[in-house]
Amino acid sequence: MKQINNLKPHQRLLSGGRLPFQLSFWGQMGFILIFALVLFGPIMNLMIWTVTEVWYFPNALPSQWGFKYWQQVFNPYSDVSGSLITSLIIALLTVVVCLLVSVPAGYALSKHSMPWRVFWMLLFLIPQAFPNLTVYMNIARLFYEFNLNGTLFGVVIVHSVHGLMFSVWISVAAFSSTDPMLERASRNLGAGPIYTFFHIVLPQAAPGLIASSIFVFLESLDEFTGTFFVGAPDISTLPLLLYTASMEGNYQIASITALILLVPSIFFMLVIHKFMSPEVLSKLGK
Repeated sequence: MKQINNLKPHQRLLSGGRLPFQLSFWGQMGFILIFALVLFGPIMNLMIWTVTEVWYFPNALPSQWGFKYWQQVFNPYSDVSGSLITSLIIALLTVVVCLLVSVPAGYALSKHSMPWRVFWMLLFLIPQAFPNLTVYMNIARLFYEFNLNGTLFGVVIVHSVHGLMFSVWISVAAFSSTDPMLERASRNLGAGPIYTFFHIVLPQAAPGLIASSIFVFLESLDEFTGTFFVGAPDISTLPLLLYTASMEGNYQIASITALILLVPSIFFMLVIHKFMSPEVLSKLGK
């Protein structure tokens, strides 16, 4: 017993002894409760605001509950439906543009023999190295000269530049995880490079490419700063509508809009968890 007491805490734990300080059951429950409040508290507050009609300070809970603001949001004449459609169109076009760039770029960068490979991969990280506000302000000034401000095309370009980092890097990991022996076997059997790419390489990399498309879609769907400087006021998306509603103090509309943005994020995160296997993630950055 004396020998166990003379051991250090980590040695005592390995030897089967008890640590001098152990959290009680209620202490552990308190820690878990505080952690859950920090993690899920803002979401719970958002959910309460979505079914609130009247809520004044200092009341801890709303004094009147209801779905009046849900009817306003899904009213055919409201701005939410139009902003939602615009956000989805921009996000889908952004995914298409990013795939057109990242698929050939990811396949080429997955080859370690490519000259300046690390430089080209780091080049796609540059938009993330500077504050977004400064970058988008300068982009807006340049777009004025080409009449791209307030256009759907200009917003898609901005979202694509921002989403290429996710798309290219994940595509590199996806193509790096493919089996090169299958590609060589296809070429040895007489198949051309184009046939081999579309029938052998691309199906193997498809799960990673799907995951990169989902990342780009969600990033574009939630993008606010670039849309604000390049698209507003002609282009209205859900993040812009959320910002406008919150600045006007209409927290019910803002919360419902945020919930609409939250639902596809949760759904697609589950899909990403399915497609992003450990084998693909282990190739990221190699």
